[in-house]
Amino acid sequence: MNAYDKGSDARHGPAGQDVPDPRPASPANAPAPPVREPGSASPANAPALPAHEPGLASPADLPAPRTPSPGPLPSAGARAPDTPPPAPGRPAGPPPEPPPAAPPAESRTGVAALSLRYQIGAAVALAVVAVGVCVHLGMTFLHVAPPNTVSKEHSGTVEDWIYPEFEQNWKLFAPNPLQQNIAVQVRAEVLTAGGDVRTTGWYDLSAQDGRAIDGNLLPSHTQQNALRRAWDLFLATHDENNRPVGLRGALSETYLRRITVLRLDRADAAGPDGSVARVQIRSRTANVPPPDWSTEKISTTPVYRTLPWWSVPDDEARGGIG
Repeated sequence: MNAYDKGSDARHGPAGQDVPDPRPASPANAPAPPVREPGSASPANAPALPAHEPGLASPADLPAPRTPSPGPLPSAGARAPDTPPPAPGRPAGPPPEPPPAAPPAESRTGVAALSLRYQIGAAVALAVVAVGVCVHLGMTFLHVAPPNTVSKEHSGTVEDWIYPEFEQNWKLFAPNPLQQNIAVQVRAEVLTAGGDVRTTGWYDLSAQDGRAIDGNLLPSHTQQNALRRAWDLFLATHDENNRPVGLRGALSETYLRRITVLRLDRADAAGPDGSVARVQIRSRTANVPPPDWSTEKISTTPVYRTLPWWSVPDDEARGGIG
């Protein structure tokens, strides 16, 4: 058998490892000796390698084996090459996070929520109200302020603005407040449909206002002050004989008469077919009795002040204001 036959293991060893041929070979076709990996043990029965022969490359001159560099690590969502594709209808991995929601738009409120046309209207209305408030405050200041050049020059304009609705009364701050109960009463001459005239009894208008205010948490301004202020204005503009003093005296009579006629109309004093032809007003003044622990002695007998009869115009008698 040829020792160099490929089928013989005389040169290959029992493990089948290749051993370089000890015979010299030409450099052109000499096979390179096998390279062992560092750290690997030689087979126990492997023959020793022959010494380096001239013309052959030594193991030290051979290039070191090249270690493959690791590639980029797969991402969390990436799939390994040998991983089978996901089944249809199933997600390949965790779903992506939704993008952050945009902040909600700020809603406009108040005047800013209106259209431009309504904003202009609201601005004009506010300007008119502001001007009216400023004028009213100015007139009130001139009315209550001590006499000065401006109030004297424009006294007529100030009085027309203040009286009778906005008249100021500072008796609340007087050192000696009122200690009297004053009631305003009225009666009427009624003209019936048959032409007869009848006189009604006295209607206590102040007592009606008192009953409306008693127990009412939010009484109206008319129930509290309309009748009382009208009577105070009459007393301030008339003498003891009930004669008017100046133009305000006639105005106070008209104001008081209109209030009483309207109150009689609410009470249906004339009946279904009658009409009020004249009215007469009187006041009943009585001192407030002192408390039990007081030693003060005062008279509680009422005092009446009766005004003459006043004719009622036809439009006022039908419920108008004249």
